[in-house]
Amino acid sequence: MDVRWIDSHCHLQAPEFAADRDAVWSAARMAGVTGAILPAVNLADCAAVNACCARHAGTFPAYGIHPLFVDTAQEAHLARLAEMLERARPLALGEIGLDGWVARADSARQEFFFTAQLALARDFDLPVILHVRKAIDAVLKQLRRFRVKGGIAHAFNGSRQQADEFLRLGFRLGFGGSLTYPGSTRIRALAQTLPDEALVLETDAPDIPPRWLLHRRNHPAELPAIGRVLAELRAAPVSRIAALTCQNTLEAVGGRRRTARAPAPSERHPPGEGGAFALAEQSDGCIAISCLPPPVL
Repeated sequence: MDVRWIDSHCHLQAPEFAADRDAVWSAARMAGVTGAILPAVNLADCAAVNACCARHAGTFPAYGIHPLFVDTAQEAHLARLAEMLERARPLALGEIGLDGWVARADSARQEFFFTAQLALARDFDLPVILHVRKAIDAVLKQLRRFRVKGGIAHAFNGSRQQADEFLRLGFRLGFGGSLTYPGSTRIRALAQTLPDEALVLETDAPDIPPRWLLHRRNHPAELPAIGRVLAELRAAPVSRIAALTCQNTLEAVGGRRRTARAPAPSERHPPGEGGAFALAEQSDGCIAISCLPPPVL
């Protein structure tokens, strides 16, 4: 059976891939990764994401300002981001959120940009891709204030109670390289016991390498191997894990199942009019995303 995967969080546009980006994505496609969501980390990176998605079939943009990049962000960037969302509607708004791990981080500034972007997501009816490291309760507090369309809590490493609250608010939870380490007991327990509809897979490439790539660059071709570890933890067939995590990813970003056919032109909405993507269910039950080329930002 031809097993296919979607990487729900991959920074293929990152400088770490500048020398071999084409080969990296080609290897991922050969490994069965048919789609990837590329979240931006700042305003300039939105353009890099856009260019990457225009070049590499199967990659899809998310625009946003990452909490660890707010020190160089300006309030005017929020208006510019809103203009981008108006002109070139992405799959989601992200990577946004809060980070409580880095000691030097300005928490008040992070919160300002996070809440402003949640308001944009609400106004543009977009799901969000969340950065929640050591800040889960603070992120959840803001999600209760700004009721957005849902999305994905990337690299989730919280408690079961926190996981259940994200699910209640309409989010999926991202699992990646961390679950491949035997010492990651909490992550592995969650991966084993959460309901099927909670789970999406990610690499966060070039970061969070799996156990077999410790201290080396991660890349999206590793997603199927990470998926096999998840399948082992859940005592489930690999094909089932691939199918359910693909479906969960698509639902998290507002997708819906279609019949096994190519999307008609009328289903490919122009940017700013409901999203520049459409979905098609293949005969094997996996999902392919079709997308118009992103416009120039």
